[in-house]
Amino acid sequence: MHMSDGSISQDEIDALLAGVDMGGMGAAAAPSVQFSDAQLTAVKKYIEENVPALKSNLESMTGETIGFDSPVIEIMKRDDFLRKIPEMVVASVIDFNETLVGDHIFVMTNELATKIVSLVNHEENADLDEMSLSVISETISQHVGIELTALEKAGFSGVANNPAETLNVPKAMIRFPQQDFVVFTFPVTIGDSAFSLWEIMSYQIGGEIAKAFGAADGDIPNLSAASGQFDMSGMQNMGGMGNGMQNMQNMGGMGNGMQNMQGMGGMQNVGGMQNMGGMQGQIMGMNQNVQSVQFPNLQMNSMSAEQGNIGLIMDVFMEMTVELGRTRKVIKEILGMGEGTIIELDKLAGEPVDILVNHKPIAKGEVVVIDENFGVRVTEILSPIERVTEM
Repeated sequence: MHMSDGSISQDEIDALLAGVDMGGMGAAAAPSVQFSDAQLTAVKKYIEENVPALKSNLESMTGETIGFDSPVIEIMKRDDFLRKIPEMVVASVIDFNETLVGDHIFVMTNELATKIVSLVNHEENADLDEMSLSVISETISQHVGIELTALEKAGFSGVANNPAETLNVPKAMIRFPQQDFVVFTFPVTIGDSAFSLWEIMSYQIGGEIAKAFGAADGDIPNLSAASGQFDMSGMQNMGGMGNGMQNMQNMGGMGNGMQNMQGMGGMQNVGGMQNMGGMQGQIMGMNQNVQSVQFPNLQMNSMSAEQGNIGLIMDVFMEMTVELGRTRKVIKEILGMGEGTIIELDKLAGEPVDILVNHKPIAKGEVVVIDENFGVRVTEILSPIERVTEM
C-alpha cells in the first residue's frame, strides 16, 4: 500500500473505529476439524494434478523459470493463519459462485506481488498501485481457471467464480471464512528468492472436492458437530434413552424419572447433570420456560464505540481529492493522445463534482475560484448508503 508520511489508509481507519485488532493476535485455538487420511489423500490428488499447469501458467506470464511445488495442506483458524503471514499482504478474493459456493482467497507477500508485477510489466521494483493489483488479479484469475477446469472434469458441472478483487491491505482486514478453513501453502521460487503463496477455501468446499476425488462421505468429518453445534439426531438410542427421555433404565443404571442415577459416574439426581454438556434439570424443550432473547440496541452501541475510538485518529492527515469526471479509453486511443487532444468526461457542464477522502466519495460540490486558486464549495454530504453506491 502506497501511503504518504503521517497518513493511514481508510481500511486502517475503519479498523480503528470498529475496534479491530490489526495484529490479529487472538488466543491460539486448535481447529474444530481435521482432514481424515482418505480426505487428505483425495485433496492432495486434486491439487497435485494441477501443480504442473499452475507452474506453466506463472512461467508464461512472467517469462521466468519458476519453482512451484506441491503445497502443505492444513486446516486452520483465522488467528492462527494471521500469525503465519506478514502485517501487510496482497489478498485476492475470488469466491466460488456456481455448483461449489463459498469462500476462496489467495494471499501473498508484498515481495512476491512486486516480483510478479515487475516481471510481467518488465520493470524494476514496481509499485503496488491499482494497475499492479490488476496484474495480480489477472494472474490469480488464470490460476483459478486451471483449477475450475479440473473441478469441471471431476463432476462439478458449471463451476465458476466471482471476478477477482485484489487489495494491498493489513492482514486483519481480510475477510476470512467464519469457521475453520483449508490452507494450501505453495512454496514459490523465482531466481534466488523464495516466497509463499497461500490459497484458502472454506472447509465445506474442501470436503466437497475430497469427495469428488475419491474420499467417501464417511471419511469426511461433520463440521457442524465438530464446531459445537448440538445434533440430537443420534440420541434416540443413547444407552436406551426413549422418547422424551423417560425410559432411561439402561443408561448406566439410571432409574425411572431420572431419579436413581447412582450408577452413572456418581450422578445422584437431576441436579447432578451440571457437567453433562451444560444441561440442567429439564432437557430439550421438556416443559421449559422459554423466553425471547432481548438484544441491546445495536446502533447505539456502535455509535458509542465509534465515539470512544475516533479520538485516536483526530490528528491524522488524509488525502482529499476533487474529481471532475471520469472516462474509459482503449489503449489505442490512449497511445494516440497528444497535445490538443480533448477528452470528454462522463459529467455534464455545471454538474456537481465529487469530493473524495482517501479515494472514497463523501460529498459533492461546485467549483469556485479563490484568488488565483481553484476551490470547491460543498453542496451535499453523502449519506452512508450513498457513499457505498458511489464507490
